[in-house]
Amino acid sequence: MRQKINIITLGVTNLEKSLDFYEKGLGWKRSEASQGDIVFFQLGGIVLALYPKEKLAEDVTVPSNGNGFSGITIAYNTKSELEVDEVLKEVEMLGAKIIKPAQKVFWGGYSGYFSDPDGHLFEVAYNPFVAFDENDNLKL
Repeated sequence: MRQKINIITLGVTNLEKSLDFYEKGLGWKRSEASQGDIVFFQLGGIVLALYPKEKLAEDVTVPSNGNGFSGITIAYNTKSELEVDEVLKEVEMLGAKIIKPAQKVFWGGYSGYFSDPDGHLFEVAYNPFVAFDENDNLKL
């Protein structure tokens, strides 16, 4: 198996509300490959997909009514501590809930967490030990 992730799919409770958050709020552009109930966002080398939670649960063959921490977070890395603060402020104004305000963290960086309209957890982090390539892809 190749060491690669291609798509992260989030099961959403209200597709239109989620689209407003990602498109109108964050300014992300949906891919032309989006169709019907599935929406794709090309994020560099990874694709983020939004799909109705009930349909995603049906596809996986699990109940859709589970709750609690799902064990998944999605990270957005920035180029400075200031950018972390700016991103968290922006998403909060768009209706995201700040779960953990930005702060210095044990591994030597600076990060905070927010949840999108469906409770998916995003970390916004500055890591002084990594760099970005010419396409803004994270270089480990």
